[in-house]
Amino acid sequence: MPDWNTDAPSAAAQPAAEHLGPIVLIGPMAVGKSAIGQQLAHHLGSAFVDTDAVVVAQHGSIAEIFASRGEHAFRELEARAVARAIEEARGSGTVISLGGGAVLDSGTQQLLGRCTVVYLECDAETVAERIARNSGRPLLAGDAMGRWRTLFATRQPVYERLADLVLDVRTGSVHELAHRLEDALGEHAAGKAAAVPAPASTKEVE
Repeated sequence: MPDWNTDAPSAAAQPAAEHLGPIVLIGPMAVGKSAIGQQLAHHLGSAFVDTDAVVVAQHGSIAEIFASRGEHAFRELEARAVARAIEEARGSGTVISLGGGAVLDSGTQQLLGRCTVVYLECDAETVAERIARNSGRPLLAGDAMGRWRTLFATRQPVYERLADLVLDVRTGSVHELAHRLEDALGEHAAGKAAAVPAPASTKEVE
């Protein structure tokens, strides 16, 4: 469980929801999307949704779904959970964490166009210890790190293509990384706001 910082979110630090929409964290398994997402949401005073947790709450553990119904069934459940999370978060600054393979769904990729997408970038060394502590991921059965590298090599181009922002998570605590991302989102929101044309004046020429 992350050690939440109790600093109250400041209005100046909070990105404008109308310019960002839902903030969606993507990246490989074990990169820290849920922990960083929860901390970021706390900083921003926003809601947080972990779509893997939604699937588990509604349908049971991911390992059980894979074992009894197969990966295809899980991907369908995952895509529905992502679609609902994004729809319910429309117009807000809700932080949403996606499972590592969720971005492979074409419908999910289209929905991410409504969001600010943050790719949490890392390497195998960054996640090796976490994977060693949690070897129950169905797609990492057997040679966990070898399978992780194979999946990452396939998915990395998709992460990079979809991302509006990239956060390097190789160094820094969860709290530090969330603050770093908060700052980057603020700059991104300011840039988007500046790019919106000012409304034309309706005052008649006298």
